[in-house]
Amino acid sequence: MKSLIDTWIFDLDNTLYSASTGVFGQIDARMKSFIARELGLTLAEAYTLQKKYFHAHGTTLRGLMLNHATDPDTFLDFVHDIDHDILDADHRLAKAIESLPGRKFVFTNATAYHAERVMDRLEISHLMEAIFDIRSAEYLPKPNAEPYQKMIREHAIHANSAAMFEDSSANLKPAADLGMTTIWVKHPTPVHIDTGNHDHCQHLTENLTMWLETTARTL
Repeated sequence: MKSLIDTWIFDLDNTLYSASTGVFGQIDARMKSFIARELGLTLAEAYTLQKKYFHAHGTTLRGLMLNHATDPDTFLDFVHDIDHDILDADHRLAKAIESLPGRKFVFTNATAYHAERVMDRLEISHLMEAIFDIRSAEYLPKPNAEPYQKMIREHAIHANSAAMFEDSSANLKPAADLGMTTIWVKHPTPVHIDTGNHDHCQHLTENLTMWLETTARTL
């Protein structure tokens, strides 16, 4: 049976790779260090503020921009200066993504530079048509509705024939509102606060690759 989905949109961090790799943990630690240095806070105070802004604004960066006039590029360059070499090639994931019919995109609140490094390590860069990153979104992060609208407009995506994969269930709500099929890539140990409302998550998996191999073809 021919798939009704012709566009596949993937979040990057903790979605295309497991949170257990520690990649995003490095970013998280550098965000804390940046805040402590720039605002003259202890690391504990910086961590509290970091999480407060993340949950209030979708990204820590957005909170820093709104409340402290932080230069976004200075922040982004600092926090993504990490060791990407801890990621290994994921040939099984690559094969599963390659088998999907249609176009594939990465939609991330991180930078294209970081996304490229991650995908190069996973050996899936050649499978993605484009990256829509935080700069493409003019620094307005998911789950604000505007970046989703901008992405589908710029890339001529039909939302009702698109599927989106995310480790944050909150970030799937705007996708569902646009008519996308939504897949929540949930981790056994949550890395996001659970809002308790998952009605907009049409599918749930704790293993992206296995889901792509078994369930994606039924959509």
